[in-house]
Parts: sequence; structure tokens; C-alpha cells
Amino acid sequence: MNIHEYQSKAILKSYGVAVPNGAPAFNVDEAVAVAEKLSTPIMVVKAQIHAGGRGKAGGVKLAHNLDEVRTYATELLGKTLVTHQTGPEGKTVNRLLIEEGSSIAHEYYLSLVIDRSTARVVMMGSSEGGVEIEKVAAESPEKIFREYIDPVIGLAPFQATRMAYALNFPPKAIRKAAALMMKLYDAFIGKDCSQVEINPLVVTTDDDVIALDAKLNFDDSALFRHPDIVALRDETEEDAKERRAAQSELNYVNLGGNVACMVNGAGLAMATVDILKHYGGNPANFLDVGGDSTPEKIAEAFQIMLDGGQAKGIFVNIFGGINKCDLVAQGIVDAAKIISEDGKTLPVPVVVRLEGTNVERGREILLETPIKNVIMAKTMEGGAEQIVKLVAEGGSAQ
Repeated sequence: MNIHEYQSKAILKSYGVAVPNGAPAFNVDEAVAVAEKLSTPIMVVKAQIHAGGRGKAGGVKLAHNLDEVRTYATELLGKTLVTHQTGPEGKTVNRLLIEEGSSIAHEYYLSLVIDRSTARVVMMGSSEGGVEIEKVAAESPEKIFREYIDPVIGLAPFQATRMAYALNFPPKAIRKAAALMMKLYDAFIGKDCSQVEINPLVVTTDDDVIALDAKLNFDDSALFRHPDIVALRDETEEDAKERRAAQSELNYVNLGGNVACMVNGAGLAMATVDILKHYGGNPANFLDVGGDSTPEKIAEAFQIMLDGGQAKGIFVNIFGGINKCDLVAQGIVDAAKIISEDGKTLPVPVVVRLEGTNVERGREILLETPIKNVIMAKTMEGGAEQIVKLVAEGGSAQ
């Protein structure tokens, strides 16, 4: 789960992390009112969306007076901001963060993430703050420093101090930087985060260490312990299909293409996406229906995939274990009854590959029913190739 920058900063502030003074605004008048309370020579007007790269996309403005705050707020609110993380469709700006400007001496990068290869939290830092860390990692990997944290004792003070020295913080700011790192780790553990990213972390001309930007992500599986975090969810920033799928306990990720796929098991789902790409297809989604699918769940998956007309074809790739092929087949039949006007015709071609538990009965169900636009495939490769061809031709499977 993601939250906005101003929400992330409020959480970090509660753990003692220094952040700029500021507040959110949901309309122009609120933005001006917040700026009046700050009374600083420079104020920052920042678009709040769940995506990075806002500065390069024009989503961060420096204002020198209240008139400029009003102008920038008017310009940004309601604007569709397109960054390297939003995709070409962009995201609409519905809220702003108005905060005081800082006198920056140097910018750094700092983050805490889970390193699954070591099963530990790792703190990563770089003296190259304010830029895309992926670019630094690719071009100057020697500029990224890491501290792997023992889960039993947590982040040790000597590790934080070592990181501060490695990043070349000024001598007067070393202790402040190390203390901030310790507090960041406390927030990471205390709120069950999956990521805490500060970019940039800055040293001011007065040798203060401030989190100038903040991004917090949370472990969805631990949200039951944090109703305060759940209350921060902004559903307008989430994909409507992904939100609907989560409510039905379906693992769905919108990939933006036109060849939908429905699979059981995350590994098979990734392989299915790959093989669709191999045959020239453009996958519309990642959809794992899990191992306990009912016909109702399968029908709901079909409705989600077809919603909005994005999918021009569907590839059902099931290897039945706990998930039985006959139940999947029955779900496809039920979906046709719900979605189509005549109860017999699916609106797009559907290629089905079934293997595993009750596969013969599953195939019989699909062959015996009067559903149109469904074709059986013997292999995963053949099914992927066929659905890609059908979508490309704009045809139907009779």
C-alpha cells in the first residue's frame, strides 16, 4: 500500500525525523491559507500523486509570495501529471503539499528496503541525492553504500555512523544524520513498511539534516495491525480493476495491453505473460485466481478483465492441482451467462488450456455447452500463439 508524501512525512515526524513544516491543501484557498501560516521567503507547492518524477514533470513549484502560491495551486490542481512512473495516461492531481523552503547545502539518497536474498532489511545510501537512484546504480554503482541490518538487534549505531561517513556528511552533521537513520529504522519496523525512501535527504546551510521528500510503502499483509495506515488510503490513486480484484481475493495487476490472461499460481502467471510477449502479444494483465477458485470467482475474474473494453482476447491457462479444472470450466460458462446478452457468446475470443485435476471433465463442460467464441488449446505454447493471432486479426473463435 502506498500513501502520499505529506502523509509519509507526518508518520516520520511522529518518530522524530526532521521534515519541513507544511500541510496538505485540497483547493486553492487552502493552499494560500497554509502558505500564510508558513511565513517563509520561499514556499514549495508540490503535487501529491502516487508516483515519482514529479519535479521533472512540472509538479513541484517554488513560490516567493502568496500570489505565486495561488497561481501554482490553480495550475496544478486538476492537472494530469505524466511522469516516468505514471505511464502515458498520467495521474490527476487532487491535492497539494504546501511547505517551507529549505536552504540546501547538499542532497543525499537514503532508503530502507527488504533484501529477500539475505532475508534482512538493508539501508542504502548515496551522496547522489535528488536524482533517479536507478540511474546512479547503473552508471556509478560504487556510489551506493549498503548496511545489512541484523533483525535481532536492529540497526546498530555504529552502522548508522558508518553510513554517514561513507556518504561524506559534513562533520557537524554526522551525529544528526546517524540519529535520523536510527529513527527511520524505528519507523520502518514500527509501521511494518516494505520501503522507506528519502530522496533527497538534505543538509542545510545550518548543518541541519532534513527529509526533504519521503515515500513510504507498507506490507499489505500487516495492515490489519495498522488501522491508522489503512485510513490513509487514497483509492482515487489506485487502479479500479486492481481494487475490485483485491475485494474478491484475486491477485490482479493491470499491465496496459490488450491480451488478458487468467492463470492459477504466480509463477505460471509470470510465465504466461512472458510467452504472450514471446509470440508478439501485449499482455493486458497479470491475474492469479489462486488455488481455491469457485465458478463465482472465475466469473468475477472474467468481468474484471473485460471491464472497460481493454481486453480484446483472453487466454485461460490453468494447471489444476488444488484448483480443479472442472470448476474453472464451469466458471467460464457462468461468466458467459452473466456477461453476454444471450448467455452464450463471450464478447472476445477466449483460448483455454487446461491440464491437471479433473481436466477431462473440464474439457467436457466447455465442449458440451453452447458457448461461442471459446477454443480449446492442447498446449500452453499453442494457446498463447493462437490468442495473440486472434487478437491481431480482430477475429473470433467459433
